[in-house]
Amino acid sequence: QGCAQKYIVKNYFYYYLFKFSAALGEEIFYITFLPFTYWNIDHSVSRRMIIIWSIVMYIGQVSKDILKWPRPLSPPVVKLEMRTDAEYGMPSTHAMAATAISFSFLIATMNQYKYPFELGLVAAFVFSTLVCLSRLYTGMHTVLDVIGGALISAVLLVLLYPAWDVIDHLLLTSPFCPLLSIVVPLVLCYNYPKLDYYSPTRGDTTTILGAGAGATVGFWLNNQYAAPAYTSKDFQLGFPLITSKIVVVVLARFFIGIFVILLTRQLMKSVVLGMLGYRYKFPIGDLEARRRLEVEVPYKFITYSSVGFSATVIVPLLHELLGLM
Repeated sequence: QGCAQKYIVKNYFYYYLFKFSAALGEEIFYITFLPFTYWNIDHSVSRRMIIIWSIVMYIGQVSKDILKWPRPLSPPVVKLEMRTDAEYGMPSTHAMAATAISFSFLIATMNQYKYPFELGLVAAFVFSTLVCLSRLYTGMHTVLDVIGGALISAVLLVLLYPAWDVIDHLLLTSPFCPLLSIVVPLVLCYNYPKLDYYSPTRGDTTTILGAGAGATVGFWLNNQYAAPAYTSKDFQLGFPLITSKIVVVVLARFFIGIFVILLTRQLMKSVVLGMLGYRYKFPIGDLEARRRLEVEVPYKFITYSSVGFSATVIVPLLHELLGLM
């Protein structure tokens, strides 16, 4: 189980298509697409996607470690990924995240921007389908895992949609929002279901909830103390309105923002790990020590809440300073 299985690629188109599609359900996608929508499309769209993403992923990760359904056996399947092999299979959180993000984006934008609804529906369906199929191709999930993940995500979207506006209003206006945004996710992370062996699910869940917590605090601060930025009047999704100037500004915002986010992540990782290493007497490179509850949860939560806060507060301030508003 722990060794990479040898395989021969016979169809490079499918191989690279589904390897790329699998990445659409991982950190590299979340850390680029979700901030991009906040900087360049619409604050309300980004807020809704981040909240839905956090809730859906937490439920999916916890469900895995409660159900404890194994991943497909290898052989007969060939597994193209090894990191997630230590996790359980049902439900597929890749399928859950892809369904939640693509369809929440569609629902949040269809009444605000002028584009053919059918085109948006097809795009959401294709995106989520590619991610789901990638989990089968890479040998990480069964068909049942993928269908279960997509259905759970769809049900959660239906249940949460009527409360979107209420949740959004409370997150922006409640004086208790900053406190609850930090305390509730931390309590959930420290009380994550215990397993007999180490699994990356707890760390991944802490990463997601930390990023969501930092972003939520940023939303609240922006609403309380800053003028709304990047309104929908500035950038419409109607393709005829896209000009070279808009493209340059969008790219500038994106690359500056990603640089700041990556810098924040690296800096906070070093600082927090250094402090925890000093507190619990372990070298920073000690992987086993970093997997302990008292180390992993604060290390990942503080790091990624800083990333979420930086994306929603620091980066927009830098954009304003550079004249990119």
